[in-house]
Amino acid sequence: MPGMNSGLNIDNSTLVTAFRTALLHQGILILAIFAVLAVAWVSAREWLRPPPAARPAVPEPAWRELLRIGFGVLWIIDGLLQGQPGMPAGLPSQVIEPTASSSPGWVQHIVNWAGTTWSYHPIQAGAAAVWIQIGIGVWLIAAPRGLWSRLGGLASVAWGLVVWVFGEAFGGIFAPGLTWLFGAPGAVLFYCAAGALIALPERSWRSPRLGRAILTTGGVFFLGMAVLQAWPGRGFWQGTAHGRPGTLTGMISDMSGTPQPAWLAGWVRGFASFTAAHGFAVNLVAVIALAAAGAVLLGAGLGWPGAGRVLTAPRARLLLLGTVGFVIAFCLADWVLIEDIGIFGGLGTDVNSMIPLVLLVLAGYLALTAAPAPVVEAVSATQPAAQPAPEPAAEPAPEPAPAPSGPGWRSRLRPQQMARDFGSASTWVVLTTWAVAITVIGAAPMAVAQTNPNADPIIAEAIAGNSAPLNFPAPAFQLTDQNGKQVSLASLRGKVVLLTFLDPVCTSDCPEIAQEFRGASQVLGASASRVELVAIVTNPLYRSVAYTRAFDRQERLTDLPNWLFLTGSLAQLRETWKRYAIEAQILPAGGMIGHNDVAYVIDASGRTRTELNFDPGPGTASTKSSFAVELTNAARQALKSSS
Repeated sequence: MPGMNSGLNIDNSTLVTAFRTALLHQGILILAIFAVLAVAWVSAREWLRPPPAARPAVPEPAWRELLRIGFGVLWIIDGLLQGQPGMPAGLPSQVIEPTASSSPGWVQHIVNWAGTTWSYHPIQAGAAAVWIQIGIGVWLIAAPRGLWSRLGGLASVAWGLVVWVFGEAFGGIFAPGLTWLFGAPGAVLFYCAAGALIALPERSWRSPRLGRAILTTGGVFFLGMAVLQAWPGRGFWQGTAHGRPGTLTGMISDMSGTPQPAWLAGWVRGFASFTAAHGFAVNLVAVIALAAAGAVLLGAGLGWPGAGRVLTAPRARLLLLGTVGFVIAFCLADWVLIEDIGIFGGLGTDVNSMIPLVLLVLAGYLALTAAPAPVVEAVSATQPAAQPAPEPAAEPAPEPAPAPSGPGWRSRLRPQQMARDFGSASTWVVLTTWAVAITVIGAAPMAVAQTNPNADPIIAEAIAGNSAPLNFPAPAFQLTDQNGKQVSLASLRGKVVLLTFLDPVCTSDCPEIAQEFRGASQVLGASASRVELVAIVTNPLYRSVAYTRAFDRQERLTDLPNWLFLTGSLAQLRETWKRYAIEAQILPAGGMIGHNDVAYVIDASGRTRTELNFDPGPGTASTKSSFAVELTNAARQALKSSS
């Protein structure tokens, strides 16, 4: 996909170091915020002695607690996996692109946009993914109830949809070979479902209808996946076909090649061999298991005899409980033998789909029970034993606040009242505030980076190395530009000169470098009038003005008023190459010339200030933009030193 592949090794030391540094700095800030919140909260409680927070009227049901804590832990694990060193360079080309490669063109277009966006700002994007997911995880775990808990569920839905669309290519649902065994319809879609359930208001907790709805949806899902798995012509019934691995065998074999512990690789390879030999039987077991589980879950959800009292009907309860246990066992077997756990190889982004699905199925089973009874405050020993407990209110009544001197919201903003409110907050409120801060710290740098249409210059540094600062008089030259006019270095005095060496008939690096110079002129904006972009011919055979003009037309450089492509006699050129340490040689194929990819920054007084290695790498949109920004920064530095 154009623009997605940076051409960098995933373990490029420049990117890895920058990524770790960004995570370290943001981590220190996050810990500092936690320390400030903790100290302020303890201080407010000790100094102001606020009243204790009222106990909630309705305890959180077990199904919701399972989803909230379970998916909170999964989000934290996913965030930690995003912190692997290879993520900044490797995620677009080695995770996102392969995921979408078999999807329709419109899906690839959407995913390519996301991958290119990531590749323009890999450090900010990588760090954002880490902290947003950790922040959402802490948020879910910390907030057991109330508005902030529901907002945590919505945050899980929102970020999950972003990952599902752009990171998982809609979970592969538009690609051929869709199968539940390999994670369809995308692991993160289950995170979204859990987040939506967590975001439901408290009144939805009070009826087993929610549990039946979850089981009904699960039953329909499993039956649909059984139909897909059984559909003929999709390659799942063949362990091998025409001497080649069938669809399922090939998938499992590919997973076994992922770097991972030897014991796991052995299990996966063994199952791949078994599937190759008994593909029909393996697929038949999968189809029957999915169909049977779907039928039982759908029956429990829609209402077989005794469905209104499922947990008190022994046979129905036993059948449902056994089915839930079977689904858990089957999912775990698939997770190990087919999905290969999903966290190894250096670029695993999540634990895959089976663990999230297990949590949802368990939550549906637990939600069949009625909501917990309202909590009744303990009666003191001085009260008569027969006195009934007071009826709990839907929401605990707040402690009476001091009479405000003005409108209520104004009094709430008084420093003393704010401190009192903060001090009376529960521990989970403080932790939720911290979790929101983690999420914002992760998202803010990426949001700011997205306002910049140019790529991060660190990509150029990772490809070509750091620039070399210099300070000596630039060697003189006197050559002819593409319009036949004489140009010397002295005639350019007063302007910053960005100088490179190009072959007008080159079809590889030189056109890319020319576009990087063109991009630098655009990034410079109004300052471009004080900068001259100069290229000198390096081809001793094709060096006439006709060739430089043709190159300019080909690369759309004729509209750049500050662009000069210089040539001259062979003697003039050779003397210039020698002065600038340019080595040029005819390549074996003939015509094109191999030469140094280098750029010099010469200040307005004619002194060389910077030497840039300008090997353009793969020449993608992100790398060209990054080199243009690097060149622009060097030019601006030279302009600043000349002023």
